[in-house]
Amino acid sequence: MSRLTRRSVLGFFAATPFLVRSAIAQEADAQIEALNAPTDGGVRRNLSSFRTVNWRDHFDTLGEGAIVADTVSRALHFWSRDGEDYKLYPTSVPISEELTKRGYTEVIKKVEGPTWTPTPSMRERDPSLPKVVPAGPRNPLGTHALYLSWQYYRIHGTHDTRKIGRRSSDGCIGLYNEMIADLYPRVPVGARVRLI
Repeated sequence: MSRLTRRSVLGFFAATPFLVRSAIAQEADAQIEALNAPTDGGVRRNLSSFRTVNWRDHFDTLGEGAIVADTVSRALHFWSRDGEDYKLYPTSVPISEELTKRGYTEVIKKVEGPTWTPTPSMRERDPSLPKVVPAGPRNPLGTHALYLSWQYYRIHGTHDTRKIGRRSSDGCIGLYNEMIADLYPRVPVGARVRLI
């Protein structure tokens, strides 16, 4: 029968953080494995390939805050003006290279419950599109939208969660509605944005 000694108690408490981290890592690995597992139809679920991004590689200063939308890894990185708040979100990205705009822009307007108006080129490709879609569950902009200085370009939510992690937009960067709702209050008008 083992004896409870001071040394064994101290050893247990010293090992506890490592055991907790190991359990968390195992849970994360299980979730990633589940995401990558084929569904019933043999199709893999979408999972973006996040990569680390440093704001200093894209901006001289953080200014009012900074966003890097990475169209390759399909992720949006956000830093607050003081650099203390950093967030990483999976995104949808433009469906083709010709719809993908890269470079620097900024947030010029924020709208909760946005309406959606198809662009002229969208209506040219699909004349059956409605002229305007009001806020609500059928709106392609989801629950929140950050309007960029580039005409027609937005960072917005989506009700169609299948789009996240995929090339599926007509130029915008899409996030899960829950994630754009988290990002929205953090981003001030004037925040700088770079699409890479």
